[in-house]
Amino acid sequence: MPRKAASANSGEETKKDNDPLLNIPIKRSEDEIGKLNRMLASVLNYLSDDEVEEIDIEYLLANTEGLREWWDQYRENNKKQIEEEIKKSLGSLSLEELESIREQIKSK
Repeated sequence: MPRKAASANSGEETKKDNDPLLNIPIKRSEDEIGKLNRMLASVLNYLSDDEVEEIDIEYLLANTEGLREWWDQYRENNKKQIEEEIKKSLGSLSLEELESIREQIKSK
């Protein structure tokens, strides 16, 4: 029976390792937590506004202090994980798909 519990836990650990939100280095300072709380409150206020018919992400990034900087930093931190996911998936792509990707890369 302990083996079943151990294998169930290992599955959870794998999920945690693959979750990009859990891999972000977190600063434990009260200022950082306060800043994140203010950004979250601002976003939730916007989302809960009944007058908003269509969610405008650019509006949120432009009008929520610090959100754009946080998002850019998050995306940069997540870049390595995205690169690894792409590398792992290359083996399952067809030759045509790989050639298409190569052309896209060359055109940049």
